[in-house]
Amino acid sequence: MRRLFALILTVCLWFSFVPSAAAEYYANLTPCSETPAFVQRAKSASTPQAKARFENYSSLLCGPEGYPHLIADGNLAHAGEFLIPSVLFLYIAGWIGWAGRSYLIAIRGEKNAEEKEIIIDLPLAISCSLGAAVWPLAALGEATSGKLYAKEGEIPVSPR
Repeated sequence: MRRLFALILTVCLWFSFVPSAAAEYYANLTPCSETPAFVQRAKSASTPQAKARFENYSSLLCGPEGYPHLIADGNLAHAGEFLIPSVLFLYIAGWIGWAGRSYLIAIRGEKNAEEKEIIIDLPLAISCSLGAAVWPLAALGEATSGKLYAKEGEIPVSPR
C-alpha cells in the first residue's frame, strides 16, 4: 500500500511542478545561424574545435544575445538537446551503480570482504562492470522477482 501511495504521490508531484511551455517563449528565439551576435562569435572562432562547435550549435535556437537556449519542454523536435543526453547520463550512472552493487554482492560472502572493498579484485570488478551493461533488464528482473527489495525482517529499526 505504501508503494502505491508513493507512486501516486510521485506522479502527482511530477505533473504539478512541470510548467507548460508557452508559445511566447519561442517568439524571441531564432535559429543561431541567423542571429547576428552568434554569427559574429562564430567568425571569431580560431581553432578547428571551436569552429566545429559553432557549426553544431548553428541548428539550435538562440536568443538575441547570441547564446543557444536549451529547450526541454518535451517536444521531440528538440530531443537531441536534452532528452538524449539525459537518458544517456541516467544509463551510464545506473551502469556504474549496478556494477558497484554487483561487486559488493559478489564479495559479500568471502572472509576478507572488507579488504576487497579497499583492494579491488580487478578481474571480478571487470566482469561485474561488463555484466552491468544490461542493468535496466537486470533491475526489472530483480524487481519483479522481489530479489531487489529487502525483506521486512532484514531492515533494522531504531529503538525509541
